[in-house]
Amino acid sequence: MPKLGMGPIRRKQLVDAVVGAIHEHGFANATVARIARRAGLSPGIVHHYFSDKEELLFETMRSLLSELRRDTVARQRNAATPRERVNAIIDASFGESQFNEQVFSAWLALYGNARHSTRLQRILVIYHRRLRTNLMYDLAKLMDRGRAARLAEGMAAMIDGLWLRYALTGGPEDPEHPRGITRSYFEAASGGNPG
Repeated sequence: MPKLGMGPIRRKQLVDAVVGAIHEHGFANATVARIARRAGLSPGIVHHYFSDKEELLFETMRSLLSELRRDTVARQRNAATPRERVNAIIDASFGESQFNEQVFSAWLALYGNARHSTRLQRILVIYHRRLRTNLMYDLAKLMDRGRAARLAEGMAAMIDGLWLRYALTGGPEDPEHPRGITRSYFEAASGGNPG
């Protein structure tokens, strides 16, 4: 079995450290020195892998998006119909890991800094495009493409809006609550059963 090089291990250490440092200090005060200390590395090692703090946030968000994608794919493997696949996207979007306080902090840092950074804006666009495309893939099997596009936009806005509300006020007591709200919207707008 081949050895895993130090690069991927260091990157994972740094991503975890970025999430923790942003949560503890906020993005503005999550300095490279603090991130390095949290990862148990020297600032020089951090700069070996990343040019600046913005690149660290970019890589952190790529990692969080990969985790979300893996969760979505795993949930969709158990889905037999387009409607069940859409519900799997809803469930992953409101998965327990998405309500982690440190994850909240990282995403809020992305949203807060994307307006001033084309690199960070790009990762946000990727997330929004992926969510819409994933929804559209199965919605288009249930209705005409125009209606599916409008419903995908509405569902994406609902997912983001509910998630943002929880990010700012504290996670839901039960992740089933925002899932249920979004499934009800899907049912009403698609004229079907959310099952």
